[in-house]
Amino acid sequence: MRLSLITIFSLVFLIQLTRCQVDSDALSEKVEQLTEWSLKKPVIRLNFDKFKHFVKTAPRNYSIVVMLTALASHRECQICRPANDEFQIVAQSWRYSPQFSNKLFFAMVDFDDAPDVFKLLNTASAPQFILFGRKQGKPKPADHFDISRVGFSAEQIAKWVNDRTDITIRIFRPPNYSGLLLVILLVSMIASLLYVKRNNLEFLYNKTTWSMIVISAILIFISGQMWNQIRGPPMVYRNPRTGQVVYMSDDNDFQLVAETLIVFLIYGAIVAGMILLNEVPKYLNDVNTKKALVIGGTGMVVFFFSMILSIFRSKYQGYPYSLFF
Repeated sequence: MRLSLITIFSLVFLIQLTRCQVDSDALSEKVEQLTEWSLKKPVIRLNFDKFKHFVKTAPRNYSIVVMLTALASHRECQICRPANDEFQIVAQSWRYSPQFSNKLFFAMVDFDDAPDVFKLLNTASAPQFILFGRKQGKPKPADHFDISRVGFSAEQIAKWVNDRTDITIRIFRPPNYSGLLLVILLVSMIASLLYVKRNNLEFLYNKTTWSMIVISAILIFISGQMWNQIRGPPMVYRNPRTGQVVYMSDDNDFQLVAETLIVFLIYGAIVAGMILLNEVPKYLNDVNTKKALVIGGTGMVVFFFSMILSIFRSKYQGYPYSLFF
């Protein structure tokens, strides 16, 4: 009887040992294959079989960020391409980071390549970013990146990955020479104008000209245009849940190009109202004109300043001050 028990325990031990060895070999094969693909292309393209094998099937001791997308033009996904560009930047930054390891991988699933993956995840919207962590099981709500709240900039994706995995990714964006070319073109145009007008440079002493230049420069900076040049956000994006086109982000760490243009126009309207009020002393003897300037200028300043406060309050939840709305 004792011999039988010893035999049974030995068999169970050998079976478990064999199973552990098989799991270890399978895991090593997975990690080796994913690492090889990542070294070739930082974002691994998955079909349904690869998704099931490398993402859903145990064992897994690595985290993998999967982007669900629909890049084909006939899908008419307006934000899929800019979202893919930002995702590629994150993956490239991780691939060439000194901290690069086989603990984190980036992958994508295109709807036209693997519609069954979308069915498996019970979703039909794109783009989406989902993190499948080292622990097996269904991803938690926090493992789904909230595009509608924070947008999809590379910096925001890297911050989310860090929050979920404690892996820090420093974003490196490819150099953009369009700004430099624009400056060179602008300087060339100004130099050409000065050369043509070299015998008549009185316009350089025109106060109105310099006032407009200074005001335009101030509006450009305070409306967030420089942030756009640095971060490269999209013009607008479509909410994947509602399908509604969003022009202004609710997050205080992110903005859209359309949003900065709207803020630029609102600040410009406030400045125009101040200019109208500044012109009032010139028409002291013209009661009707003076009244129109006062009412128009005051109305513009109050109305558009209320709009700026409303926008600020929507981005910084809990901000207590408002004017009219």
